[in-house]
Amino acid sequence: MNHFSSFAEGAPWFAGWGTLALINAGLAQGKNRSGLLWFLLSVPFGPLATLALVLLPKQRAKMF
Repeated sequence: MNHFSSFAEGAPWFAGWGTLALINAGLAQGKNRSGLLWFLLSVPFGPLATLALVLLPKQRAKMF
């Protein structure tokens, strides 16, 4: 058996999950939240992190 065939089957899933994490990071930054933190949260939680970001209100900008 070819070991690369199992990777090729999961590649679209991996690419989609990674794209969602990048989208969530951008969405978080648009709401004045940490893009890196939400990127890292999106890797294990995916669509649940997206739902949380959509439902959270925009954070007020810090003065300093």
